Amino acid sequence: MNRAAAYAPGVVRRGDRGTGAPVRVAVVGTGEWWGRQHAELFASRTDASLVAVVGRDPARTAARALEFRTRGYVDVEEMIDRERPELVTVCLPNEAHFAPTLQLIRCAVPLLVEKPLVFSLDEADILIAEAEARRLFVGINFNHRYARPVRLAFDAIARGDLGRLAFATWRFGGEAGTGRHPHANLIETQCHGFDMLEHLCGPITSVMAQLADPSGNGWSTLAVALRFDNGAVGSLIGSYDSSYAYPDTHVVELNGTAGRVQIHDTVRRFSLQRAGDETAHVWRAGYFNDTDRSFHATFDRHVDEVFAALRDGREPPVPMAAGRRALVLADAVVRSFETGTRVSTVE
Repeated sequence: MNRAAAYAPGVVRRGDRGTGAPVRVAVVGTGEWWGRQHAELFASRTDASLVAVVGRDPARTAARALEFRTRGYVDVEEMIDRERPELVTVCLPNEAHFAPTLQLIRCAVPLLVEKPLVFSLDEADILIAEAEARRLFVGINFNHRYARPVRLAFDAIARGDLGRLAFATWRFGGEAGTGRHPHANLIETQCHGFDMLEHLCGPITSVMAQLADPSGNGWSTLAVALRFDNGAVGSLIGSYDSSYAYPDTHVVELNGTAGRVQIHDTVRRFSLQRAGDETAHVWRAGYFNDTDRSFHATFDRHVDEVFAALRDGREPPVPMAAGRRALVLADAVVRSFETGTRVSTVE
């Protein structure tokens, strides 16, 4: 965000980013999506110093390093030895997370990894065990939590504005990525849905699932019935047979005995309406408020909290265990579909 724009009328002030030395950050991954987003963010923050980028392709890595005025490496351990980063962020192709993340954990460097954690529970357990053995700071970027409408929803629930939760729904669909895994949509994209629903509504205790493959490229569309620990029910619909061009490609509804919350397109709109009241309280980003209408700024907000936790010696705001939990729920969905039964997600 432009620094001057942060002081424009109607823009909510962000927390003090501190006056200490900038956090030394290295980015592992040079892709054109999140790899670029990570590099741009840390190169632009006043409280960070982008000390390195690491990639597999020497030419592309050198070009990315030149673009952001930092140093490029193709060897992770060489980079750590020379640059001594205080935080490494990992943004690699979704199905290639395990080995590089394990290598970095064994180097005992604090990490912020992109979702999904991995595609296998066995691999997730290895990563968590290795990190716990080193008492290592490892967070996962479930950035949807940091959208203004999601935070408003969280606050409304905490205040009791909805009364007792009755049901929650999540719908999210767009074009497929490049992954080849038959459950790519479920694991790499709907992990956001599992994380957000549990973040807002509490633990999911069981699932029942239906999956479809209209594109012939794996189980690209799914519908899941949910049961929450608080007695509420819910649904999750996710698809790679839709389009991010459609309005309301993402919708969340939280309905309680006293009111209802709706979230549209993650950052676009929040509404709270009391039961029996035809007037709704609605939030949308104002004219100058480019930050809150930007999906990518949710990552910037997450990093605010990551840096604060890192400086204070606290746990990450969204720990690696949240990535494992989303994978537990995804695994239960697959088993439910394959067996035609309701599957418990209580561990």
